Amino acid sequence: MSMTTPFIAHETLLQCPECRRTFQSEDLRRLVPSRCNVAWDVLVFVGRSLFEHHRTVSQIRQALLDRNVCLCPSEVEYLGRKFITYLAIAHRQSTPKINQALQRNGGYILHLDATHEADAAALMTGLDSLSEFVLGNVKLPSERADHIIPFLKKLRGDYGIPVACVHDMGTGICKAVAEVFPGSRDFICHFHFLRDVGKDLIGPAYGQLRACLRKHAATSKLNALVRQVRDQLAGQPAIQPLTSAIRDNEPAEDMTLFPLASVYTLALWCLQGKKSGDGYGFPFDRPLLEFAERLLVLLDHLPVLIKRNFARDRVSDRMVNKLALQVIDIVKDPVFESAVEALRWRCRLFDDLRKKMRIALPDQNNGLNDEGGVQFMEGIKQGVIQFHQRLATNKKYANDPLCCKVAKQIDYYGDKLFADAIVLNRPSGTATIYPQRTNNILEQFFRRLRRDYRRRTGNNTMRKALQAMLADTPLIKNLSNPAYLKILLTGKQSLEDLFAEIEINGGAMEKEGSADSENVLPGFRSLVRLPDLPALISGLATKKQMAFYQSN
Repeated sequence: MSMTTPFIAHETLLQCPECRRTFQSEDLRRLVPSRCNVAWDVLVFVGRSLFEHHRTVSQIRQALLDRNVCLCPSEVEYLGRKFITYLAIAHRQSTPKINQALQRNGGYILHLDATHEADAAALMTGLDSLSEFVLGNVKLPSERADHIIPFLKKLRGDYGIPVACVHDMGTGICKAVAEVFPGSRDFICHFHFLRDVGKDLIGPAYGQLRACLRKHAATSKLNALVRQVRDQLAGQPAIQPLTSAIRDNEPAEDMTLFPLASVYTLALWCLQGKKSGDGYGFPFDRPLLEFAERLLVLLDHLPVLIKRNFARDRVSDRMVNKLALQVIDIVKDPVFESAVEALRWRCRLFDDLRKKMRIALPDQNNGLNDEGGVQFMEGIKQGVIQFHQRLATNKKYANDPLCCKVAKQIDYYGDKLFADAIVLNRPSGTATIYPQRTNNILEQFFRRLRRDYRRRTGNNTMRKALQAMLADTPLIKNLSNPAYLKILLTGKQSLEDLFAEIEINGGAMEKEGSADSENVLPGFRSLVRLPDLPALISGLATKKQMAFYQSN
């Protein structure tokens, strides 16, 4: 089956009478893989549709049916995995040329990150931020240093020592980078650093506030009140004038339903606080604190609402009083008051550090895509030093254990936070660059990977997908890079031609072992490479049997 039209091929096989070697038709191999009834163009179409265009299996099947190609869902998924396998083989064969391109660029800056979920293996990727090439990928049972080191040694063997490394604050990755790349500049992602500092500084008080709100079932009770009032307001003709009156701050002719409309609006307004934030996630976004602040604001206005109850009917009185009692029950809790007070000054302190580091600033709309912009590192360094001095000189901060912990974090990672300009020696001359201050180039890719998976499957968890996913799947990112594609194709016109050439030259044999190699248990990989393994096992079995008879 081909994208142009299905066809039937008659192949004549030739066999050498002396060596008994069988020769197949190369022309047919350039159209269809060996022992397969699906042409290369179908395989490439399926692979790119799945991983580049993020189409669902049903969408791909329909697109193929429109071209008279009928495939079952499992075959579509199989062809997708086969596409990644051939792409990985092509990448490995092009490694020397990729390395040459990196050296012409003055070297590479290695960004390292991993994505994982629950007990699934972690998928780690190494990417050069200068060329934006994905250089290598591996599945790891955990992010321990002894698991990461072999991966980094492989990158070092393929591409040399990087000019600099950028990664998160994980203990394992820090140890692995220090051991494998001792001469490289080593930098911590500013976003990860701020996130960890914020969790240390704000996390305990935020946890107290969360526990308090849960104890009072704040969200559930307000939602129940919203539903009750909505049932009372539904179908009332005076609702539209009331919404206009509230918006324009001008009384309507009929204000009978105003108390109910106020209860409904104010309860929703409080709940809307839980949806606030700039898209950075905690601790940059604090929706529970915003929810608590709105409850406090509402508390100040409740006396007016109770006093100005124009309707004075039983239903309105009951709903207004119910809202008031719910709010008072929450905000008068001593735990609530202390948690909010602590969060206020801790969040102000943390936001000051965000401003000093000039990244993930409040009220920006870049969200998790914020890369910090091009900033003079010396100015950022001076700002962080001033912040550190503030922690040491202010008595309140100096006596607070969490503030002291933040100061220690700054001391520990200080040298890895501030990257001076790096001069790259290129054939065309020298170039001065600043390493990216964040690891967002990889974070964005992993988020896109998860989003695309949810789009294709409708499943919100990737645990099973990460277990089944081929480690080299992130290489798909390179196909959108023209410079990488030129290196990969090496003069070929298309991926179809490249994959066919790989199979004709015997490279396809590599795929048989590559798909399952990740499932080999620790310690067994070296055993299967021993040429006399059967003799060793049979000898061991004989010794064990003799020992058994002697003991009996």
